[in-house]
Amino acid sequence: MAGPLSGIKVIDVSAVISGPMCCQILADQGAEVIKVEPRGIGDLTRIGAFRVGTVSAMFAAANRGKQSIALDLSKPAGVDVFRELAADADVVVQNFRPGAVDRMGIGPDELMRRNDRLIYVSISGFGGTGPYKDWRVYDPIIQSVAGLPSVQVHNEVQIPDLVRLLVCDKATATLAAQAVTAALFARERGQAKGQHIEVPMLDSALYWSWPDTFMAHSFYGKDVIPGPCVYSIYRLQQTADGYLVYFTATDSEAFGLFRALGHPEWAEDPRFATPQSRQLTENFQALGALIHEAFISFTTDEVLPKLRAEQVPCAPVNSLDDVFDDPQVVHNDSIHTWTDPRIGEIRQARPPVRWQQTQHDPVWSVDELGQSTEAVLRSHGYDDAALASLRAADVIA
Repeated sequence: MAGPLSGIKVIDVSAVISGPMCCQILADQGAEVIKVEPRGIGDLTRIGAFRVGTVSAMFAAANRGKQSIALDLSKPAGVDVFRELAADADVVVQNFRPGAVDRMGIGPDELMRRNDRLIYVSISGFGGTGPYKDWRVYDPIIQSVAGLPSVQVHNEVQIPDLVRLLVCDKATATLAAQAVTAALFARERGQAKGQHIEVPMLDSALYWSWPDTFMAHSFYGKDVIPGPCVYSIYRLQQTADGYLVYFTATDSEAFGLFRALGHPEWAEDPRFATPQSRQLTENFQALGALIHEAFISFTTDEVLPKLRAEQVPCAPVNSLDDVFDDPQVVHNDSIHTWTDPRIGEIRQARPPVRWQQTQHDPVWSVDELGQSTEAVLRSHGYDDAALASLRAADVIA
């Protein structure tokens, strides 16, 4: 069945995660994605760990199903080829530092002058202007400026830390992909033809993290009732033999927790009887100490059934290896295993969205660097002589 973006052509000239994952989302919804990479090593993630040939695990996860072209954009002939590809494209996504694409001759003004229906997406660390615009950026740099390490603090070891995944890259990718589909929808309704979309990673990180991370920094005034922030509540709970996670948000869940731990009387204590009283700092700390002491009298396997019986949200702490055998992960078929003739068996997360009428069958393949160069260029009118000329000039691989 054709996906919702079937017939949409995307040129991905981005690298690492923010741009490639944006385009991967579009590909998983049916778009044709042509990935333009520099000759030599290609996308930087190709040379990462857990690699076979020019394909690493990280590259495969963000570039599956795309057609790879190896193209030298430092040469005028390479720029000409890129312009030909973009002439009938719907979307171009790039994440060079501000100004780079204009100097290369593939900036939004140039390409949209030739194709007025083009949706041109510029992802950058901080935006096109400002004191940080020329900084070289990776995910942890954005995390730091956005303040995320300051809340990644263990309650016993008060040292800030990074979120140990590419959280800002992936937040930006998701927001950029949604912006692309919104721009395509606006184009379809006649609100606009093409348009230039700018997506700074810093702004994306703040937008994405704001609802919980900045709870204590949103309201001002004497009538604001204080309390614990989500980041101060989130923690692993120690048991007699390990750890688990639980979370209570309502009275019924909190009182169920008290009963599961063998202390129903806590619900009658004025300090703990209402959400408002439990949120007061001194009461929150006192209750936390009582809960901890109760938990460490149980093993994980003993207390989890008690919590579930009382409808308390809870779960064991899976290792990464455990995830593959988790009953719900298996039931959902969340992880897909496929075989690549060069790499062998590959496991990847299946696209999570289930479409009732436009479900797209993901393309379970990953190109070597430049693997589709000839096929894509032939589909754009390049014949044997033109391809030979480009090879001789070291414009294509």
